[in-house]
Amino acid sequence: MTPHSPCQPAEHSRPVTAPTPPRAAPPPPLLGPEDPPPFTVLHPESRSPLLILCDHATRAVPKALGDLGLPEEQLCRHIAYDIGAAELTRRLADRFGATAVLAGYSRLVIDPNRALNDPTAIPVVSDDVVIPANRALDAAEERRRVEAIFIPYRDAIAAEIARRRERGQVPAIVSVHSFTPVMRGVARPWHVGILWDRDPRIPVPMIARLRADGRWCVGDNEPYTGRTTLGGTVETHATPAGLPNVLIEVRQDLIAIPEGVATWAQVLGDALEPILADPDLYRVEMHPRE
Repeated sequence: MTPHSPCQPAEHSRPVTAPTPPRAAPPPPLLGPEDPPPFTVLHPESRSPLLILCDHATRAVPKALGDLGLPEEQLCRHIAYDIGAAELTRRLADRFGATAVLAGYSRLVIDPNRALNDPTAIPVVSDDVVIPANRALDAAEERRRVEAIFIPYRDAIAAEIARRRERGQVPAIVSVHSFTPVMRGVARPWHVGILWDRDPRIPVPMIARLRADGRWCVGDNEPYTGRTTLGGTVETHATPAGLPNVLIEVRQDLIAIPEGVATWAQVLGDALEPILADPDLYRVEMHPRE
């Protein structure tokens, strides 16, 4: 019998293969059965072309994320949600018999009014407060928040717009927010701000009506500007489609209690009513950026 050559494998030898490392288990779903839904739709049966949005309606955090590493007093602040905005949205939706879509989680978990490539979409710092649970997130955790919270809310808005277009309506989009009386030590004098970009159909007459009231300091693209391409809900769903739209910012101390919400629902409803009653509003108009 001829011995095996030292340069040839033995008859029963096999190539050695490195063992395959075990695949990491996918992260569990972010939202559990005890968590609130990622969005709420009010008056889903409404036939009105008006659609009201509230991007920062709540300070809720998924149970899986605990308190984000923050004390309770921070989660009660404006950094977590728009104080009074959800209640104001509900009253306006009731007044006009309109559908409203309200986001279900705190902007500190993920901000639905941001583009996903915006570094503040999952903020590490908000108003000089560090958010411990948002530091050094990996891609899998970011995606978990996007899929559980951000996408369902954005899809709900798109679905409501599509529903109106399918029945031959051009929807009007009203987005409701609130802002702090002071930011970084600087007082903000406005009672209400009307934010808009290229489409003047709702904001310009609304500003005029609010100013004619004589009681209010009304900001025209104050305290923030609506002339942005940062990928918020209005910039995503309304502006590119030529839908009439406006973003309303009410100073939060004015709507922090139910009486204030009732007052501002009346004020804003009265300013909006004749504008929304005009049938010529409900058509697509493209307003190119100058």
